[in-house]
Amino acid sequence: MKLCQFFHDDKIKCGLISDTLVSVSDLMIFELLALSTAELQHYFESITETIPLNDVRLTAPLIYPGKIFALAGNYEAHIIESHDELQEQDKQTPRVFFKPPSNTVIGPGDAIKIPAIGNAIDWEGELAVVMGKRASAVKRDVAMDYVAGYTIMNDVSERQLKIWDRTDSRDKDLWFDWLNGKWCDTFAPMGPWIVTVDELTDPHDVNISTYVNGERKQNCSSSQMIFKIPEIIEYISAFATLEVGDVISTGTVAGVGATTGTFLKPGDQVKVEISKIGALENSVE
Repeated sequence: MKLCQFFHDDKIKCGLISDTLVSVSDLMIFELLALSTAELQHYFESITETIPLNDVRLTAPLIYPGKIFALAGNYEAHIIESHDELQEQDKQTPRVFFKPPSNTVIGPGDAIKIPAIGNAIDWEGELAVVMGKRASAVKRDVAMDYVAGYTIMNDVSERQLKIWDRTDSRDKDLWFDWLNGKWCDTFAPMGPWIVTVDELTDPHDVNISTYVNGERKQNCSSSQMIFKIPEIIEYISAFATLEVGDVISTGTVAGVGATTGTFLKPGDQVKVEISKIGALENSVE
């Protein structure tokens, strides 16, 4: 099943996409995510209001997600292209950071906006996990029971953030530059919908590709993740309670622009495509 949010008649609604129709829900997206797949199926069988898909404008499937966690360095090839070598610590604990949802999330067709301070805006196509249950201190062997579905996220990043001058840059200064460069407005395109777990049964067997102006820049299987989704949920839920509608973006694959010094510019078109989910397309302004 494909759950979505959309604009129609100047209102934000949510529903289920089936072929060329959207079944309109009277429940909110967080309520839908909390239902089991059997409950979702039963609920939508009772829905009679439908709208042609061509008559709606899809938003991010979670316009206001609760929290967005993301992983840095969860694919070996991306670590190597960024730092030249893989260290033992890279496989010992995941590196988790946070993206503020209220200013970063945009939907399919929306523009990634290069800020005035923008110097090197990069793409990062990623598979994102959407939580369907509250999860605190969850062990990996049951972690997948807490997942509602999956969507696509582009972890857009400013690679050379400079807001104020400083006399020198310490390692921790550069680390915060890297982190703050993830937080710019519009830097978390998400969508186009959430594919539920009954339809995407193995998230570690999808292909992730990113295209810029039609040229494929990234191409890798999610099977190459260093830390799999159950391990990631166990790790995060040990220090932060995960709630319905929270999103975990599982890290990007090799092929980011920083490798070649090629960055996004106004007029570019970016598409992140994940098999069994679909494609997320955004322009750059």
